[in-house]
Amino acid sequence: MINAEDFGRNLRALRIESGLSQEKLADLMFVTRNAVSNWESGTRFPDITMLSRLASVLHVPLDALIGTGEGGETQPCIIVVEDEAVILKGFIRIISETLPDANAVGFQTGAEAVLYAESNRVDIAFVDIELFNESGLVLAEQLSAVNPRMNIIYLTGHTEYTSDALRQHCSGYLLKPLTPEKIKAEIAHLRYPLKRI
Repeated sequence: MINAEDFGRNLRALRIESGLSQEKLADLMFVTRNAVSNWESGTRFPDITMLSRLASVLHVPLDALIGTGEGGETQPCIIVVEDEAVILKGFIRIISETLPDANAVGFQTGAEAVLYAESNRVDIAFVDIELFNESGLVLAEQLSAVNPRMNIIYLTGHTEYTSDALRQHCSGYLLKPLTPEKIKAEIAHLRYPLKRI
């Protein structure tokens, strides 16, 4: 587990990224501002109940808050949802080659992707807009409900969904075919940037 000083720096960064003052975070946590200040300075470490509440209030997975993994951070997790198996396999290969430090996992249905996201931290979701018998736009809403800080990047062969995707405040909109250059361009401008990718 992360030490108290590293935890404090991580908490402060997540708080600022969420646009919260120490006072506002304290109000949301039902603690004093002094408690938040002590956590951020590394003089105190919250108990497991407080850690869970902090993760919930900041809309981040617990492992992102406590900084598990090498260097205090975990390997980025990317999911790809594409109903055509051959295309999905190709997307996973391109993403894995372009972002070798990330863990890329593919799914052919939205239900599988949501189930995975419910038990795993997902940083980025590449979602095909036109899935067999389901809408990628609806799936993106479901994934965002699981993790509001998940970066959703749409994959499509169509331009007519652009305004719908923008209304959802997606992180990106890529026209097929997927290329390393397109991936790198979207990763450089994520809505919720990742330091470890």
